[in-house]
Amino acid sequence: MFSPKRIEPKPGQESVWDYPRPPRLESSTKKIQVVFNEIIIAESQNTYRVLETSHPPVYYIPPEDIRLEYLSKTERQSYCEWKGVAGYYTLTVGERTEVNTAWFYPNPTETFIPIQNYVAFYPSRMDACYVDGEEVQSQAGDFYGGWITKDIVGPFKGGAGTWGW
Repeated sequence: MFSPKRIEPKPGQESVWDYPRPPRLESSTKKIQVVFNEIIIAESQNTYRVLETSHPPVYYIPPEDIRLEYLSKTERQSYCEWKGVAGYYTLTVGERTEVNTAWFYPNPTETFIPIQNYVAFYPSRMDACYVDGEEVQSQAGDFYGGWITKDIVGPFKGGAGTWGW
């Protein structure tokens, strides 16, 4: 099996290879913003991030900091061995729609109860997502929703050829 070469973090950086498995839930006061079709959909400094080996952080935003009028629940569900069953939202602003572009855990496992009904967005499907004013890069692939900033180093799981990591 291929073993990726860990990028050594510089001062002030984190390596995703130092994140645990099972993942850790960590509160964050960094300013998180999600922008879609010129509207700030979400803005919060009261989020959680999930840190898991080989993955950039995923930010979970409390519902009260989201413009919920733009979201509609869908029938899609997925299962995470750590967090439980996820539900999904479609986002519609004006004439633009992104189907199943955000997810949440209505009944998470005990460890992840703090993010119950908090919402995570795929940054690749938004116009922009920001962490403390820095526009994030999205994690490769269409399954994971990690947010890559200058203080996060990989390599990252998600792109072609990385499923076996």
